[in-house]
Amino acid sequence: MKAVLTLASNSPRRRELIALGGWMFHVRPAEIDETPHPGEPPVAYVLRMAVTKALAAREQLNPGGIAVAADTTVADGGEILGKPSGPKEAVELLWRLRGRAHLVHTAIAVIRPGESEPLTDLCTTEVPMREYGDEEIFAYVQSGDPYDKAGGYAIQHQGFRPVGELTGCFANVMGLPLCHLSRTLAKLNLPAADDVAANCQAALHYDCPVHARILAGEG
Repeated sequence: MKAVLTLASNSPRRRELIALGGWMFHVRPAEIDETPHPGEPPVAYVLRMAVTKALAAREQLNPGGIAVAADTTVADGGEILGKPSGPKEAVELLWRLRGRAHLVHTAIAVIRPGESEPLTDLCTTEVPMREYGDEEIFAYVQSGDPYDKAGGYAIQHQGFRPVGELTGCFANVMGLPLCHLSRTLAKLNLPAADDVAANCQAALHYDCPVHARILAGEG
């Protein structure tokens, strides 16, 4: 019987992305404490979160199932930027990021029943923000979109479009680097049923310059 993935996330963006690989999956969010440790570096944080989610999801797996967990963070100068708590913080985050580049890290963790340690992978994308104006910020914040987004923005938002010329993984900034997930699942003999890279680029309207390198195991 074909393995069914359990996506340990309630993110609609991750659901949309994982569907592009043609895997059979269902959603079962993992409820964990996502508070960063004092002084915890962003990469260590996302890896810890992804592993913790995967281990929590493992306990609910059926035989033959595979848990897939991911965690994404926006990092500015080594500082983790979380989700804004309200309009004031959303505006301040967007002011802070405007016209500058920052990093987005997503860790993924994949585990089967009975295993003690998940397979992990990490994708990092440099994100150059454009010089959007204050009126654009206020309109975007008023839309309510920033509040469930790390860093207070969505790269794919059609009205705001906060990011300049990206040269890395677009799906990573959305929350699930599909080529990294594909190469990790391939290690468990579960390759994508569909052409992940082609589907991702078509869905996101993005000519990805890094997919071939990532699928080859580089970076």
